[in-house]
Amino acid sequence: MTPLAKLLTARIARTGPISLADYMAECLMHPEHGYYTTRDPLGVAGDFVTAPEISQMFGELIGLALAQCWQDQGSPSAIILAELGPGRGTLLADALRATRSVPGFHDALQVHFVETSPSLRLAQAEAVPDAIWHDTVNDLPKAPLFLIANEFLDALPIRQFIRDGDAWRERMIGASDGALHFGLSAPAPLGFLAHRLDDTKNGDLVEHCPSLPGIIGAITDRISRFGGAALMIDYGDWLSLGDTLQAVAAHEATDPLSAPGQADLTAHVDFAAIAQHMDGIKHSQLTTQGVFLERLGITARAQALARKLDDAALQNHIAAHRRLTHPDEMGDLFKVIGLYPANGSPPPGLEP
Repeated sequence: MTPLAKLLTARIARTGPISLADYMAECLMHPEHGYYTTRDPLGVAGDFVTAPEISQMFGELIGLALAQCWQDQGSPSAIILAELGPGRGTLLADALRATRSVPGFHDALQVHFVETSPSLRLAQAEAVPDAIWHDTVNDLPKAPLFLIANEFLDALPIRQFIRDGDAWRERMIGASDGALHFGLSAPAPLGFLAHRLDDTKNGDLVEHCPSLPGIIGAITDRISRFGGAALMIDYGDWLSLGDTLQAVAAHEATDPLSAPGQADLTAHVDFAAIAQHMDGIKHSQLTTQGVFLERLGITARAQALARKLDDAALQNHIAAHRRLTHPDEMGDLFKVIGLYPANGSPPPGLEP
């Protein structure tokens, strides 16, 4: 039993079962035993690899896309270039390098990171030394906001509910015989899930992210008032349906309850919920990552880089391009949605 498992078992014994959202929050961000507060989870030596770590092309193209958004909105003289959950800072470092030749862009921007992990903040400081850090999206300055959220929303704690007639039973976590286990609450009508009665049937499971409305609201507020754009890239789909909770340790799937604090916990993003909580701005069509990157010119960029490579480096480069774009790899699994002003146009690579 992990140290965090002991704490959670004792808590449940005192106060009763906890929601999945409470469990995920403790597992990921407990100050002493949380997954993100105690390690750098990225890379071959960690538990998973994100797109920016696979190839520099990912960050380069996203940086250029946001620079184009900036130009399309009249090149405002002072903007916030922000990333939520920026990992090691690799994406922004690549984006900044790629946009160095865009006239006036670097003079206008100030980099801000939303990150709570102390270990990852250290890595980010090496990659982007001039960045400014915040604990929450609400702390970002109120100014034109050009924002990236890549594999951020999937790590937000979720609650799970199973439909029972016109009511819902919440999936809770209890403990017995020294082990954690799932259980169900008594059925109750829930106003925030009333709209899901139209597209679910008895026994269906839906997931709800309690913190999503506040995050989207803060982003929406800045874009609607000051301008900007946001790119949200993650695995998921339009409307949550079914159990998508997963745990990963050492690049392998594992039981989410087996080792609290020692595995990454994520769930698929409900992109419809993003649109539901927007106010005063527009969103693009939901687009697969592969299509998005191809529209931005990743193949031409890959070919240009390939001319300078040979042998193993060339093969790794070809594999990275395939991994980011092919439908059988990240190409179809990951989706992209863009948020932009009501009187503007969507970011490059996306359609209204």
